[in-house]
Amino acid sequence: MVPFIVLVLAFVLFLLAGQLGFLWFQVWTHALRAALACMLLLTSSAHWGKRRPDLIAMVPRQLPNPGLIVTITGVLELVGAAGLILKATHRVAGFSLAVLFVAMFSANVRAAREHLTIGGRPVLGVVARGLIQVVFIAAALLCALYRP
Repeated sequence: MVPFIVLVLAFVLFLLAGQLGFLWFQVWTHALRAALACMLLLTSSAHWGKRRPDLIAMVPRQLPNPGLIVTITGVLELVGAAGLILKATHRVAGFSLAVLFVAMFSANVRAAREHLTIGGRPVLGVVARGLIQVVFIAAALLCALYRP
């Protein structure tokens, strides 16, 4: 839920910054790209911090080397965040992140079904997490599809 809140609040703050004269943020897709990048910086930080074991526990059992998978997805989130900001890469970053969000959803389903926690807090249920995942996917696709 925290990543969703960060995405929404950052988007609103960047839109306000645009209204206050920060030119880059006057384009709503730029504000969305920056907000999604902020969210990804937050989520990627869990891949190496004290929440790392929680993320490893979420990886579906049939996948090999869950620690490596968590590391790779964290790197992809960081690369995606940077890619969203750059004009030359924001489209491929948005499409790639949408694919990543779809691919990672199985881990969220497992976490919900097995009542796992992240940082000591219970994860959201499958329906709530699914709806939030749809928002993340839509945001990534909007970043990829819309040009100023």
